[in-house]
Amino acid sequence: MNFISAMNISASGLTAQRTRMNIVSMNLSQMHTTRTKTGEPYRRKIPIFTATPMTGPFGRRLKESLDRKIEVVEVTNIVADQKDFKTVFDPSHPDADEFGYVRLPNVNLMEEMVHMLTAQRSYEANIVALNAAKNMALKSLELIK
Repeated sequence: MNFISAMNISASGLTAQRTRMNIVSMNLSQMHTTRTKTGEPYRRKIPIFTATPMTGPFGRRLKESLDRKIEVVEVTNIVADQKDFKTVFDPSHPDADEFGYVRLPNVNLMEEMVHMLTAQRSYEANIVALNAAKNMALKSLELIK
């Protein structure tokens, strides 16, 4: 694997984790939305990560020479969480049903914060890996001089 490939892999991780952080932010911002365009509460969104083969000329050469595939990560889909909505008794709420219950989004603050922290740590790890590959490439160039 060359330095550019290592940087491409880290960059794909950065992109995927940034998307994950954006989705968590969206979930947190919508955690009190009781009515969307569909008429029901907001449904929590979940990113689906998929490892995909690295493409490009080097990826093909490497694939031919190694037994294992070099893969990058991509967010291939964003799906709605199908967990049940929470219900609270609040007869004064405009979205309350005939019994006084309001359906709230299926967003859990603590769960979202854990997802945000893990995305942040993964993002930071990819930055460290990217910087390591960059530093190795720079040191190699210095040796060539």
